[in-house]
Amino acid sequence: VQLQASGGGLVQAGGSLRLSCVASGSTSSTYYMGWFRQAPGKDHEFVAAISRYGGSTRHVDSVKDRFTISRDNAKNTVYLQMNSLKPEDTAVYYCAASRGYSDPYRADYWGRGTQVTVSS
Repeated sequence: VQLQASGGGLVQAGGSLRLSCVASGSTSSTYYMGWFRQAPGKDHEFVAAISRYGGSTRHVDSVKDRFTISRDNAKNTVYLQMNSLKPEDTAVYYCAASRGYSDPYRADYWGRGTQVTVSS
């Protein structure tokens, strides 16, 4: 499966962005999908994951009540709606796919990242 993320950009603190990730080469409902991020000088951080048909989601505590992961399998697309953005959310965001459920989420496939920059 190939993953292509988009939707990043520059936004002021308190603003919103919606990231999209299109999966190609395979049916997206085969995979548990997730989002990670990496800020400058920091490790990859898990952000959110969603089950194959969207019935179950997980979000890291730092983004709960602000970010929402969702998916549209008819469009082979997973989304990350980000509201009330903070400067500490600045990072490159990566879409990921996993062949099976795991806790913590482990990615088998990665997409290229999309930059999100939040100004104060």
